[in-house]
This record gives sequence, C-alpha cells and structure tokens, in this order.
Amino acid sequence: MRTRSIVCQFGWLKCSFLLCLVMSASIFWVLHLKESPAPMLTPCRPFSDQFLVPILNARFPSRQVQRYVTNKKLQCSNLMRDLHFVTRALSHEEEEYPLAFILTVHKELELLVRLLRAIYAPQNVYCIHVDAKAPQEYRAAVQNLVGCFKNVFLSSRSETVTYAGFSRLKADLNCMADLATSEVGWRKVLNLCGQDFPLKSNLELVRHLQSKEWRDRNMTPGIKQPAYFRRRTKFRHREIGSRVAVIGGNKDPPPHNLEIYFGSAYYALTRGFVNFVLESPKARDLLEWSRDTYSPDEHYWVTLNHVREAPGSNMDGGWEGGIRAIKWEDQIGKAHDGCNGRYVRSICIYGVKDLPWLIRTNHMFANKFENDFLPEALDCLEQWHRNKLLSNASVPIESSWLLATPNDSHHDIGGMQKWNM
Repeated sequence: MRTRSIVCQFGWLKCSFLLCLVMSASIFWVLHLKESPAPMLTPCRPFSDQFLVPILNARFPSRQVQRYVTNKKLQCSNLMRDLHFVTRALSHEEEEYPLAFILTVHKELELLVRLLRAIYAPQNVYCIHVDAKAPQEYRAAVQNLVGCFKNVFLSSRSETVTYAGFSRLKADLNCMADLATSEVGWRKVLNLCGQDFPLKSNLELVRHLQSKEWRDRNMTPGIKQPAYFRRRTKFRHREIGSRVAVIGGNKDPPPHNLEIYFGSAYYALTRGFVNFVLESPKARDLLEWSRDTYSPDEHYWVTLNHVREAPGSNMDGGWEGGIRAIKWEDQIGKAHDGCNGRYVRSICIYGVKDLPWLIRTNHMFANKFENDFLPEALDCLEQWHRNKLLSNASVPIESSWLLATPNDSHHDIGGMQKWNM
C-alpha cells in the first residue's frame, strides 16, 4: 500500500496554524507527560526539501494497494504491521465498551484501508458491505484484507446499491442481521461510507456515546418530515438502472399510523434497537412500506427512533448528535464559510483549508474525501487523528502504529516503494 505521509508545505500544501497547534500539543503530551518514553509522533508541519520528493512519490495509485493486499504470499502479521493497524485496546475504558461498525463501499480500496485503520480496534467488530456491482478484483482485495482480522467480515449478503434507493437501506440491514449474531458484546453500532473519516478517536467515540445525554439513547438526527420532502414518501418510486424514478401513483399511508420523520442516513444505535428493527412487526411493516419510497434510509431510522416502545428511542430528538460534519452547498454563509475543495451532489469534497473548520465542529466523522482530489487534506487529517489517538493511549505505543516519521530511507514492501514510517 502506498504510505500517506504528511506534507504541509507553505504554498500549495498549506497547514493551518490551528491544526499544527493541536497536533503539537498532543505530541508534547505524549513525549513529556507519559511515564514511559513513547516513539516520536510526526506533526503536520513543513519538512525540509530532502524529504519532499520521497513524500510525494509515496502517493502511488490504488492498483498498487490492491496488488499488495491480494499478494498470496503476504502474511497477515506483516499486513497489520505494514498498514499500521493498532493491534491492542488502547485503554480499559475502550475495552469495556466495544463498538460495531457498518461500512458500505464500492470503490477506492485505499480510502477503505485508511478509514478502517483509523477506526480499527481489536475489541470492536466491523461488517463491510461491498456493492454487488463492484469489480470482482475489488471484492477479492477487500476479502483478502478482512481475512486478516478476526473481528472484520464481509456482509453475508450483498446488494446492488443505487443512490437514494431501497437497496442502500438493505445494505445496512444485511450487516445488522450479521452483527446481531456476533459474539462480540458490542454496545452501539455506527454506519459509515467509504468517503468518511473520523474526527474523534475511538476513546472519544466511546465517551461521547456513553455520555449522560446519549448513554441509553439512539442517535438519529432528524425532524418531522417537512412538506417539501413529502413527495419522497407520497408517490411510488422504483430503482431504474443507476437512478430512482417516480413511477406514479399515491402510496398508502404509513403502517401503524406512524408519523414519518426526515433526517440523516447515518446513526449510532443501541443493540436493543437493532434487535427491535430486525424483529418488531412495526419495523418490518415500515420497511416494506418504504420499499418504493425515495431515499428510505433518510426516514426509516429516525422514524423508528420516535416509536415509544423502541429501545433507546428519542421522542424529542432533533438534529443533535454531531454524527457528520458536512459542508452542504446551500449552507454557505450559515453553517460554514464555503468549500475549499469542490462540490459533488451539493456536498463538499474537502481541501486542506477546510480542516480547521472540521476540527472545530466537534462531530464524530467528516464527509467527504476523495483519493485523487486534493489528497493532502486527508493526509493531514489522518496524521492529526493518529497523533491524537496515540497521545491518549494508556498502553505502550508500538512503532508500527505510527503512520510516518521524517526519514528518507526506503524499503520495499510487496514490490512497492514505501516511505519509512
């Protein structure tokens, strides 16, 4: 796999003062306040010219990542070391509160690897849904990757996912059914897509999810369905090829006199609520009714979370929770000061100058990033996140957990040149 190291060169690779300040504080804590010496963590800062070429050359295409991951001679212990996965619970607090994650992916293997290693902890459990239409070589690479972890697996059933279609909701439900039988005693489940990246460390997630406000509650940001969104559930829709189209005809009212809510497709749900979703007649009937609606994942979870008998229900819930930091195009000048990357489907693909805003938002995850567009944004965020994660560890830090150190020596892994980490 190509190794992402952090270059915040003055000029076209800029590093915000805030970002460097936060990272420097984390590094100081690790180096000076820990009882035992810790390996040097790499801050986001300008490197001298002698390191610049190795850093930029380290950005090789995902096909080489795929070649590395699918190498039949590759040993799992080497993969976990070379890709910098944290192999121990970093605190007793995290060990006592395991989490479950659902990842829906269909492309860009490198982004998946980077997301997985950022959220990975051996006490957690991870279900990855690979789109049924994804190339076979991509699926094989993901299968080979997850085969190296006892607590990571592919969904037992794959959907051909259409944007805003019922298939997207089914992908999550397939993973939920698998996670419901997991021997891992996970407490809450969170869902992610391949272009997400965490803003909180696993310890911070644990503390946030079991805080007084959220300890016994599901997190499904949303409100009563606004009038301008009612056409999504008033008329019948169908997945046609790669899109969802209105096919005419009014739908029957929602089952059980349920009031429909509108909100985020992303959530943090208790295990009891997941069992309710899989077993309750109300949940099953709402699911069937939602089959021919538009983007049902944006009403299904939040509607069920307003069912009083649902475990962890949040009857008075609104947009609270801080799950996703997103710069929506129609929120410029209101929630944010604009996108420093580009907009795709009205969502900002982040650049480096967006990072200070992301850090200040106090959300759990950021969306979205791309592999080949302004890649230094994710480089810098990834290094900041890893520094923060390791700075709060209560166990000795292993050198393989570090993402990068400023060393211009190279060695070859799986036939790929890799900047020393």
